[in-house]
Amino acid sequence: MFGFLKPGARPDPAPTTPASAPTQDVVTPKPGWAQRLKQGLSRTRGAFTGQIASLFGAGAKIDEALFEELETVLLTADVGVEATQHLLTQLRARVRRDRLSEASQLQAALKAELGTLLTPLESPLDTRAAKPFVIMLAGVNGAGKTTTIGKLARRFQAQGLTVLLAAGDTFRAAAREQLAEWGRRNAVEVIQSQSGDPAAVIFDAVQAARARGIDIVLADTAGRLPTQLHLMEEISKVKRVLQKADPGAPHEVLLVLDANIGQNALAQVRAFDEALGLTGLVMTKLDGTAKGGVIAALAKKQPVPVRFIGVGEGLEDLQPFRVQEFVDALFA
Repeated sequence: MFGFLKPGARPDPAPTTPASAPTQDVVTPKPGWAQRLKQGLSRTRGAFTGQIASLFGAGAKIDEALFEELETVLLTADVGVEATQHLLTQLRARVRRDRLSEASQLQAALKAELGTLLTPLESPLDTRAAKPFVIMLAGVNGAGKTTTIGKLARRFQAQGLTVLLAAGDTFRAAAREQLAEWGRRNAVEVIQSQSGDPAAVIFDAVQAARARGIDIVLADTAGRLPTQLHLMEEISKVKRVLQKADPGAPHEVLLVLDANIGQNALAQVRAFDEALGLTGLVMTKLDGTAKGGVIAALAKKQPVPVRFIGVGEGLEDLQPFRVQEFVDALFA
């Protein structure tokens, strides 16, 4: 009559309880670039807009005391004397022109003026001018130069471009090993020499790239301080030798800057620009400092385009510098 009484019939399986159900890994979506940038700039935002928000609170009036306090906040965030004075002058002009009276109205004005100041630094890197397109990277030890090369290699590969790395830092075995590891990760060939002249290594890399039809050459160089004049002359020699391999090379000279150094970035940019003729900057480690305002100082005194900024260790945490994204994250 009933199935469970029939010969050979099996009883219905016991209902599965939630406790016995197989567990599944919960995949948390990775935050997008805008969110990562906001998180990465949290320290600078705390030192900058966090204090500004308290100045521009409800009921506060625009007066000279307010401008003096704002000046202190901007200087604390390493915006620099020249950029700070420029921003204050522009804000005072806006107050007169737009008849502003409430301090809360100044925050939007400051955001707009900062965006205007930074706009000349936004200039995306265009690698279509030559093949191979040779990018020479310079910087002091510890700025994140070799890691930046690895991230750039992956970025160019994602664009469908072929890449070759040149281990021009022949002074440090660790630097060659680190670059070789990035080459393995990205399946990219690394031209290197155990004891060769750095200029010769990079020269050979450009020749190899031309012979193989490679799109991009990323050339590492030894870290050096701007005050080491003999080493600055040596890196100038590397550039001159590169021009023998290709009269147009290097097509891009990037200085990698650690954002933690604050106002010292100005001296580095000035010295490397004199030695090499910089075409762009890469600002790294913005997530580890409250001194991100130094970008404004650079815009006023050393306006070399900022090609990329970095806010973390992940490959996707190095992105082109876009002024509106940066300012929005700073005032979020």
